[in-house]
This record gives sequence, C-alpha cells and structure tokens, in this order.
Amino acid sequence: MASLRILVVSLGNQGPYYECLHSAGHFALVSTQKYLAEFQPPFSSQRHGGERCLVSEGPRYTMIQSPTMMNISGRWVAKTWKEMLRNHQLQPSELGLVIVHDDLEEDFARVRSRRWSASHRGHNGVKSIEASLKLAHFPGARWSRISVGIGRPVARDRELVSDYVLNKMTIRQKDTIDTHVGPKVSDFLTNLQKEWEGGK
Repeated sequence: MASLRILVVSLGNQGPYYECLHSAGHFALVSTQKYLAEFQPPFSSQRHGGERCLVSEGPRYTMIQSPTMMNISGRWVAKTWKEMLRNHQLQPSELGLVIVHDDLEEDFARVRSRRWSASHRGHNGVKSIEASLKLAHFPGARWSRISVGIGRPVARDRELVSDYVLNKMTIRQKDTIDTHVGPKVSDFLTNLQKEWEGGK
C-alpha cells in the first residue's frame, strides 16, 4: 500500500475551558507537533469542516484541534474527514483518522493507543464521534484513537467527575504533557502508519 495521509484530531473544549483537563488532547497534539517540528509546521488558523480551527499541515499528518465543545464534536469530525477525502480525491483506505483525547481511567500523562472498537469508557466526545462515523459505512477505512490519561477523583459521583475534568491544568501538568507526551504520541502514530500501510 502506498504511503497514506493521516488526519489527527484532538478533542477538547474552547473559550474559558480550553486549558481544562478535558482538553488534554489539544495539549498532547501541540506537544506532538513540537516534537516533530522538523517536518510538522506550527499551528495556524485555517478553515476545516466549516469552522475556523488550529491546524498543522505536514507532509504526513494533518493535525487539527477540534473547534467544537467536547460533547458535540462528532459531526464536525465526520464532516472534516469526508471533506479531506473529497478535496484530496482519496478513498477511505487512503486517509487514516486518529482521535487524540483525554482518559479519566489512566494515570496523568499516560499515553495509550486504542482500537476504534475499544470501549469509549463513557467519554462523551468519543461517543459523539462514534454516532457520526460508522466503520460499516466506509469499507477499508483506517481509524484509531490515542488516549492521554488525566487521572480521576476518588469519588465516582457524576457531578464531581464533571467538575474535575473542567479543572484548569496546573503549570506542572501542562509542562508534563508538553515534555513527555509528544514523543509517545509520535511513536504510536508511526506504529499505526506502519500497520496500516502493511495492510493489517
């Protein structure tokens, strides 16, 4: 299989909640771009999926920070992926999709690669995307997820968890993601590309 392009989309919130724990995916994507800076240009404002968003367009990856609020990101992600297919005249098998998102069930800054079919673990952003993009509708499509741990409060009360994910990240937390997460995300992206190009 020829070298394929990969659309890498981070999930998070906007406005006053941009720096919250729930936006760890955005910070992870920025860290990844910095790590790959020799080939991956800085983020700039562009229009995708009908919205202005922060984009880094490199030779291999198109990295985009989702411009929507977390829980309603599905329609925009689906529209953007389909738009790229049309604009670049690609088949679904020729444009990979990787979603980078936070994960309450993992320790802070732990990075994991997750199959598209893996449990959403209650993540509303992932659920929104799954409702808008169905693998069965796009034979041969290559989609995956990369999660970034943010830990979770001991209490499982829904309201407490909701408040927790909206907490603003500390300087130390942002520094940890900026320093340690990018290389790990980059490794997972490389492995996914090798797997997909190998036809697995």
